[in-house]
This record gives sequence, C-alpha cells and structure tokens, in this order.
Amino acid sequence: MFKQVFLFIALLAFAVNVAACATPTAAPTSAPVKVVETKVVEQTKVVEKVVEKVITPTPGPAAPKPGSIVINGAGASFPYPLYSRWFFEFAYVNPAIRVNYNPIGSGGGISQITAKTVEFGGSDAPMTDAEYDKAKGVQMFPIVAGPVVPVYNIKDDAGKMITATLKFPATALGDIYLGKIAKWNDPVLVSANPGVTLPAKDIKVIVRADSSGTTYTFTDYLAASNPEYKTKMGGANKLPKWLPSTLAGNQNPGVTALVQNTDGAIGYVEISFAKEGKLPYGSVQNKAGEYIIATREGVQAAMADFGNDLGDKLVASIVNGPSKTTYPISTYTYLMIYMDQTDCVKGKAMFEFFKWAMSPDGDKFAASLDYVPLPDAVQKLVEAKLSKVTCQGKPF
Repeated sequence: MFKQVFLFIALLAFAVNVAACATPTAAPTSAPVKVVETKVVEQTKVVEKVVEKVITPTPGPAAPKPGSIVINGAGASFPYPLYSRWFFEFAYVNPAIRVNYNPIGSGGGISQITAKTVEFGGSDAPMTDAEYDKAKGVQMFPIVAGPVVPVYNIKDDAGKMITATLKFPATALGDIYLGKIAKWNDPVLVSANPGVTLPAKDIKVIVRADSSGTTYTFTDYLAASNPEYKTKMGGANKLPKWLPSTLAGNQNPGVTALVQNTDGAIGYVEISFAKEGKLPYGSVQNKAGEYIIATREGVQAAMADFGNDLGDKLVASIVNGPSKTTYPISTYTYLMIYMDQTDCVKGKAMFEFFKWAMSPDGDKFAASLDYVPLPDAVQKLVEAKLSKVTCQGKPF
C-alpha cells in the first residue's frame, strides 16, 4: 500500500515536471513590438498623405493668354507715334491686353466710333454738335497735347537744301495757303529772314487729303492769325476746300513724304513726323509778336493760356494764346469712348489702359516723343470723368 502511494506521488510529480517543461516560458515581447512599430509607420504615412492634401493649392482658373483681350481703335494720325509706343509698353504691364490702332485721320476716327466698329476713336478736332447727335453717349478725353509745325523742302540756287529755321510772320502762313504769297523770295518772307537767301522759286503747297484733326488745328491757327483767311476760308475745318493748285497726302506720313520729295514744298505735320522725316520746321509768330519754335514749354504755355475750363465735353482750342512764350499752333489730342460700355471685359481693359497712359509711367513716353502731358488740373478733370464710365449701367 505504501509502495503504491509512493508510486502515485512520484508519477504525479513527474507529470507536473513534464507539463512544466512542455509549456514554453513567456518569451521577450519582440513580435508585439513589431506590430506596434508597423502601426506607427502606417499611421505616419496616413498623416503625411493628409498633410499633402491640405498644403497642395486647388488649381484656380487659367490666367488669360497673352493678347487674348483685343481692343481696336482708329483715328488721328497726330498721336500715332505715341500710341504705338504706349501699346507696346502696356503689353508688358498687362500681357493679356492687345491694342490695335489704325491712324486713318480724325474724321475717320469719329466715323468709326459713331458706327461702333471700334472700341475707341482718336481725334485732334472736337466733335461737332451734329456728330454728337449721331453718337449718343460718346465722351472725348484729352490725353496729351502737342504742336503742329510748318515743314518745308527748299533747295537754294546751288541745289543745296536750306536747313535754317525760317521765321513765319503772323499772317504769312495764311497768305501762303490763300495763294497770296506764291514765291519763296516774297518780300514778307525775305524781310523776316534776313540771314537766309531764299530762291525765286514757286511755293508748292501740301495739304491733307483726308478729314484731319491736324488740318483742323492748322486752319484754326490760320483763321485766328489772318483775318482775310478767316473771311475767305472760314474757321477751323477738318477738310477745307483748298486751292486747286495744292498737293494732298494722306495722314501725317503722307504729307511728310510729299514734302520730302517736292522741291519748294511747304506742309504741316505733328512735330514728331518732322523730326522722323529729318525735315526743317519753322518758328511761328505768336499773338504777342514773338517768333516761337515748337517746344514742350511753348505747348505748356498754350495750355496755361486757356486754363482748365474745358466744360463737360472736355474740349478746348489752345491756338494763338496771348503769352509771349506760347507756341501758337498747339492742340490737345483726344480719345473717344462711350460712357456706358457694352462689353465689360473690353471696357475694363480700356479703363485700365487709359489710367496707365495718364500715369507717370505713360507720361515719360509722351515726353520722350515731344508730346506734352496734361496739366494737373486738366488731368483731374479727365480722371473724374473717367471714373463715371460704366458697363451696362454698373461702375467698373
């Protein structure tokens, strides 16, 4: 009995020991750590993906393509050198806007803005009441001022071109265009130019063939300075009935070319065309009796003579002012637009261009090309009127 009990106890102890040896001791927790690390790595990846979505900007609308907004204008050739430079430079300010301008003359500019075939027109001549009636809602904006100069091509008896700055007495240009002064050695011209030997050569008179603001300014001066011219020819006119003997060229470039190629010729152009064409131009006797050659200061004096009372239409003649320093054949040049635009994209683009053109950035190009920026008082009038431009009745 005792042996059996002992054997039972021994077997029980052995079984316990075997069971203990068969059951593995808890090992280091390497596998669970791996699982935790994997979860951390996966969570980090998720966080990184979320962050990427937050910081990546949502694509906006595509920027307008260069030249995608096209504005068309037509009119005066007088300001064309400046407009060309402005349009070129403004393309760097806003590449989306492209401006086209056809220098067909002031009359053409008024006709085209009236017909609404262009977004803006250019003119050196104020619109008449009849023209306003046909273009309801059009507003003229003076943009710069400049001089019209008498240019000539005279060869002396030896065939050499006379480059001296000739003096033209107050009534002389009117008498030339009336046919009263027909020779270059006329006593009136010889007396005014004692240091120049003028030949006994016919004066060949060159005029504009088209309806022209430059002609309007020139005839405005002729009428103001020569009573006989005013009586026979009337006042300022874009397209006068000249003498049959005159030669005619289209726009300022056409007149420049005719004078260049015609011995004995006289014509009238905006000063930058005279300089570009290397043509001599004269000094003109003003109302105070002084001979004045066209300069920035002379045009500034002309604007000052007539002040800033341009009325609601923002137009004024500035020829033959009373000051001693005034250049007498000076003019504003105007841009014409409708006060209520129908195409808001193009209207806003024009609004942006006009503001830039009248800023110091635009003014510096005007001065470099012999155009004269507006006086501060006049510019404020223009800005005030420009701020009232709308599109479909709503302000920009």
